[in-house]
Amino acid sequence: MDSTYDNQTWIVEVGGDVVEKRADVGLDELSTIERLIYWLWWADYMMRNAGDFADAQSLEHDFQREVTVNAKQLGLSFTQESFSLSRADFQAEYFDRFDRICDEVRHA
Repeated sequence: MDSTYDNQTWIVEVGGDVVEKRADVGLDELSTIERLIYWLWWADYMMRNAGDFADAQSLEHDFQREVTVNAKQLGLSFTQESFSLSRADFQAEYFDRFDRICDEVRHA
């Protein structure tokens, strides 16, 4: 199995668990890694279903900053760098960066 499939499965499963936990306890009760996974799940959902981050405004206007802050706290430099890109650049590069982001987060 290629890593993209593995990472897609991972973010759907683990991200889904974090989304459920957030619904139960709220965003403030999630750990740093859980908050990062929550926003990564949403980013992936938006890119795979809409092809862009246009719906991000309805979720959290600055979700990229949220990931960047959490990634910095966790020492995830590639994830921090990726989510620090302009929205347009990150959308254009998202699928090229996806596996490396997931691999970094999975090993945090």
